[in-house]
Amino acid sequence: MLALTAASANDLYAMVCREVLARGRRTAPRGMQTTEVLGAHLRLTEPRRRFIAVPPARVLNPAFAVAEALWILSGSDEPWIFNYNRSLEQYADDGRLQGAYGPRMRRWHDEVDQLAHVRCLLMRDPDSRQAVIQLYDPQRDTRGHRDVPCTLNYRFFVRRGRLDMHTTMRSNDVWLGLPYDLFTATILHELMAGWLNVEVGTYHHHVDSLHLYAQHDQAAAEVAASVVEPSPVMAALSAPTDGFTDFLTSVVNSTVSQDAGAPWRNMAALLASYRVWNAGDRPAARALAAGIDDDLGEALRGWYTRLTRLSSLSAATAGGL
Repeated sequence: MLALTAASANDLYAMVCREVLARGRRTAPRGMQTTEVLGAHLRLTEPRRRFIAVPPARVLNPAFAVAEALWILSGSDEPWIFNYNRSLEQYADDGRLQGAYGPRMRRWHDEVDQLAHVRCLLMRDPDSRQAVIQLYDPQRDTRGHRDVPCTLNYRFFVRRGRLDMHTTMRSNDVWLGLPYDLFTATILHELMAGWLNVEVGTYHHHVDSLHLYAQHDQAAAEVAASVVEPSPVMAALSAPTDGFTDFLTSVVNSTVSQDAGAPWRNMAALLASYRVWNAGDRPAARALAAGIDDDLGEALRGWYTRLTRLSSLSAATAGGL
């Protein structure tokens, strides 16, 4: 069992890269060469230090991180998520990701809002051991869809005035999945703690197969060897329980009200900027990004710089330079 603990996501991520490369064993599911550790428990003691940025080796797309979190928490499986990550389209059946977490969390079999159930349960009985959000559904996930949930469930425990959250994953790709999974899960963790009026405790990330695909080995080694700056503490988040879905939708659509709070307004501006970028108006997108005065705004500006550099390199290669 691999057990790692850190206060910030950056530190935890560097540890993961280092240990998987050092202790992992080669395997090849579906013919793809992979370095794998079976059994991992990752502990993040300060979940608001959630955003991973280890430049130049690992730079995240903050627009996708925010979009995916809001997409899941709002209960959506709408294909608008592809606007923030086109690579997801390869896993879609009939134009949608059949393993999308959101509908399973917010309307399980069109009957149960598990998020609301957990919140109400823990408000009635803070010591409960039954606060579970189930995501894997054998009725759906044995049908051969391209997208099968990697996350099995989320669990919540209130102890000594703090909310701890546990996530269990059957499979987690260190390079492509883990950074975004930590981001989404710790937002859920923080929101739930706020609704229960308790402190945010430790976030626990349990993984059965923690792995790196061979094409990411060198980049992961660069992360492992990097001098890592701790992830900054992100601004505190709170959200209404009444109209929660509509509230998140307003953030996604960048129509959120001024009284929503600066973190949500900044997320709305970040998504608006990225939509403008994708529409091809780079100066306007950069101008919008310049007005986002938090860590995600800084990350977005860094992401645009990276995209511009990659585009230039691609053009130079195409020109034979």
